[in-house]
Amino acid sequence: MSIRTQAELEKLRVIGRIVRLALDRCAANVRPGITTRELDEIGARVLAEQGAESAPPKVYGFPGALCISVNDEAIHGIPGDRTLAEGDLVKLDLVAEKDGFFADAAVTVAVGAVSTAATALMRCAESAFHRAARVARAGNRVYEIGHEVESETHRCGFRVLRDLCGHGVGRTIHEAPSVPNYHDPRYKTRLTEGLVITIEPILAESTRIGELQDDGWTIRTADRSLSAHYEHTIVITKGAPLLLTAA
Repeated sequence: MSIRTQAELEKLRVIGRIVRLALDRCAANVRPGITTRELDEIGARVLAEQGAESAPPKVYGFPGALCISVNDEAIHGIPGDRTLAEGDLVKLDLVAEKDGFFADAAVTVAVGAVSTAATALMRCAESAFHRAARVARAGNRVYEIGHEVESETHRCGFRVLRDLCGHGVGRTIHEAPSVPNYHDPRYKTRLTEGLVITIEPILAESTRIGELQDDGWTIRTADRSLSAHYEHTIVITKGAPLLLTAA
């Protein structure tokens, strides 16, 4: 969507803060021995307390409030009985809605002490986001975002999962434009002031390919290498973007 009024911006700020609160509460409870279902229940309670709803169950029938993906699961992991263990990387991804407005964010959290490579991968996903955010301003083109994500990812020695991308958001979960995490000059739409999008680097240690699993939701890295995901919902301005889902 493109924001037209201050009232629309305020409603997006509200749902952005709620998404941040839910993710932070879940992240604070990540520890060895907790199940992904228990984390999902924590996030769902926060949404209920704030008068918001998780969007994927309502829109797509996804079986969980959050997508919770572990290690080589890149995105759309289904919360369940899996118990987190020391050294795991867990991705917490949440899209929520309140009063007809949507916000989307994701974070990767280490379970206890993790490997040097896992730490580097997490940090790279976050740094790729911030590098891309610097070019996410009115007048620039969508492909410039992907160029920055891909450049930073390669600098770190990792790979972008190419079939997974950012997108417009605001009045539903997925809107135009698609925002790839790699340079593709075909994505030449100009960013305009007030446009609401996500930037979400989804990286893997050593593959560009994700594979859909038999559950119909979870996407794992093709070579079963670790993955990391970092995402915010942002508003395009003439300068630095507004991060609606930041703390």
